[in-house]
Amino acid sequence: MTRNPDPVTLEVLRNALQSVAEEMGASLVRTALSPNIKDRRDCSTAVYTINGQLVAQAEHIPLHLGLMPAVVKAVLKEYPLSRMGEGDAIIINDPYISGSHLPDICLISPVYFKDRPVALVANLAHHVDVGGMVPGSMSTSAREIFQEGIRIPPVKVKEGGRLNHEMLKVLAHNVRTGKEFYGDIYAQLAANKTGEKRILELAGKYGTSLLLEYLEEVMDYSERRMRSLLAGFPPGSYSFDDFLEGDGITQNRLKIKATVITGKDEIFVDFTGTSHQAAGPVNATRGVTMACVYYALKAVTDPELPSNEGIIRPVKVIVPEGTLVNPSYPAPVAHANINTAQRITDVLLGALAQAVPHRVTAAGTGSMSNFTIGGINPGTGAYYSYVETYGGGQGAKDGQDGMDGVHVNMTNTRNTPVEVIEMSYPLLVRRYGLLPDSGGPGKFRGGLGMVREVTVLEEGATVSVSTERNELNPWGLAGGGAGKCSRCFLKKGTETELLPGKTTRTVPRSCSVVLETAGGGGFGGPLEREPGVVREDVLDGLVSVEKAAEEYGVVIKPSGNAEVDYTATRKLRMQCRQKKERPL
Repeated sequence: MTRNPDPVTLEVLRNALQSVAEEMGASLVRTALSPNIKDRRDCSTAVYTINGQLVAQAEHIPLHLGLMPAVVKAVLKEYPLSRMGEGDAIIINDPYISGSHLPDICLISPVYFKDRPVALVANLAHHVDVGGMVPGSMSTSAREIFQEGIRIPPVKVKEGGRLNHEMLKVLAHNVRTGKEFYGDIYAQLAANKTGEKRILELAGKYGTSLLLEYLEEVMDYSERRMRSLLAGFPPGSYSFDDFLEGDGITQNRLKIKATVITGKDEIFVDFTGTSHQAAGPVNATRGVTMACVYYALKAVTDPELPSNEGIIRPVKVIVPEGTLVNPSYPAPVAHANINTAQRITDVLLGALAQAVPHRVTAAGTGSMSNFTIGGINPGTGAYYSYVETYGGGQGAKDGQDGMDGVHVNMTNTRNTPVEVIEMSYPLLVRRYGLLPDSGGPGKFRGGLGMVREVTVLEEGATVSVSTERNELNPWGLAGGGAGKCSRCFLKKGTETELLPGKTTRTVPRSCSVVLETAGGGGFGGPLEREPGVVREDVLDGLVSVEKAAEEYGVVIKPSGNAEVDYTATRKLRMQCRQKKERPL
């Protein structure tokens, strides 16, 4: 570390390293084969020091912010730089080492400049299948990690520039979608190669010594900013808890509790009081839990903070072993990323809202809402695996409505275009859109959930759906109302069957699966929302005329222009306030 770092050089190199990570991501999504990576961008790319400290990460998946430093450091314990050379690449997906779930395969490559190691580059990508009980490797009823797919310990997939084709052959032989597996692995290797090339250019331009010094200074810079922001928090101890609605095997609710202690320029988070680890696949590894902590703090302090190791240094965390947020091997973990990560984040935001209420959003849709359909495509005779996570309503915050039909908090993937789904799989998308009246009412409205209806065109397809907020609504803040719950159901002809939030089953041909995701909670009293803004919501189809009166006290005239009847609105709102003030 330099004693007096030049601020211009620091900023130039910080942005250069960020650009390296972003270009790696562009290389990965442009060369990947599966729609889950090339269209949905379910991946992350990053640059590290030779000690495994995160220096720069592309703005892809927030969940990976905490996962990727954990996996690189864990791999370095087994493969220190003394065992790695130029042209090597390590592959790994074991959650009890990497911290993620099995579909997330990580590739790590050292970067050597004139025979001297200067950095590590890595990427993580969600593969559409890694074996296991069901297509997509996301069974909601798995009871141990072995049922979720093939586990890859840290091993060299490439050594001295030579690819281990025999290893890839074994791995591809154990997944349903071998063609996509090869295509995505080659894309991951290409992404790391892009990162290596750009790091070498920086080393050649600035010199190895200067580059290594500023890799450290970039992290120190983020640490200084984070400590300064934390010092502005009011000192105190704030606790919050929320629940998962079952683990896929039972409907028993699982508690997640966090206590956040603020003071000086550090922060302390304690998950004591969280439920014991679950029988089903909703257990979150310690890496997932840490990622949620880092995300929540970054979101509440300053979302523009550079994503690197520096922002996590002032954070101390207690995660009791054997609990839902730090399970013991071999507990299943496939759906922790989907559901548990989002609930951990809700709990952390609920605690932080007590300290800095105007910086925190109300609860969002509460799940990544995983939807997987797999089987054999009659057109090709090969297995297919459609994997997607669906967005919902974002929680509102002080001064801002929640966004509609988006991914929130721990995820940031795009949607798969309808045309891509129907060209790639024997599926038909019948409906896709926002759900009116699903956002929580408030001075600032919660975002709307969304609905997608997919018809299976061939026999024998296996459907796995995993969502949350099926029973417990996303909560509002500062008097805001709760968002609407999620729903999932099966349509067979004229019959409709309501499904639990977590289900895996085989469905017949021409059957439709419908998933409605939850809306976000509102912020502030609904009667404080400007009538003109409510009118715009009605015109946009986001709020019905009935709900405008029922939840906001705004009366819309029965005309084509949806004009506000201000006289009736004032009267109705006065009545609503009087009822609220009346003693129970």
